[in-house]
Amino acid sequence: MVDEEPSPGVVLALHRATHATLQALATRLAGLDLLASEINVLANLAARHPMTVGALAAATATRPTTLTSVLDRLVRRGYVVREVDPADRRSFLISLAPPGQQAAAAVSAAVHGLERVALARVGEAERAGFFAVIRALSEVSSDPEPRPAPDPPSPGPGVPW
Repeated sequence: MVDEEPSPGVVLALHRATHATLQALATRLAGLDLLASEINVLANLAARHPMTVGALAAATATRPTTLTSVLDRLVRRGYVVREVDPADRRSFLISLAPPGQQAAAAVSAAVHGLERVALARVGEAERAGFFAVIRALSEVSSDPEPRPAPDPPSPGPGVPW
């Protein structure tokens, strides 16, 4: 008898899929020699830039202190530029430099290509369910003391279940 692998649960399955996705992106983008955190930043900047450090941290789900070191590496490589935000001189705007625009375009194409192939394998209802789970995980993960879900209402007297 072959041992069947037990279902890992949603969080571990998501973790596994994340690592597989990062490996696939790293392979497709090997010529750029980017870390996963750098791919994340460039993909988000490709979609809209300039961005404040705070907005970029939120978009990438990265702590600002961690993001600072990622941005330092991307600045050294000539991919991004930090400029004081004219609307708030205490903040910086992050934008893509010309080499960063090329790298971000390659990252964006790899991300969208991988997504297109994966989404072709699932239906609209499955996608909607996936995004509902992602939203729920994001909500409970951002709550410092997540509360259990309330019990469903009882069906009432006379209902046979």
